[in-house]
Amino acid sequence: MEKTKSKGKYYLLFLFWLAVIIFLLATPDFRQWFWLALPGTCTYLAYSLDLI
Repeated sequence: MEKTKSKGKYYLLFLFWLAVIIFLLATPDFRQWFWLALPGTCTYLAYSLDLI
C-alpha cells in the first residue's frame, strides 16, 4: 500500500503563481513579462496533480 503525501503546499504554490500570471497579464506595463511565471505555474500544477 502506497503512502499518500499531502499536496496542499503544491496547490497553494500553484495558486500563488497563477495569481502572479493574472497580475502580470492584467497590468499593461508588465504584460510582456508574464512568461517568467509560467515555469513555476506549470511545475507546481504538475506536482499537485502528482504527475512528477
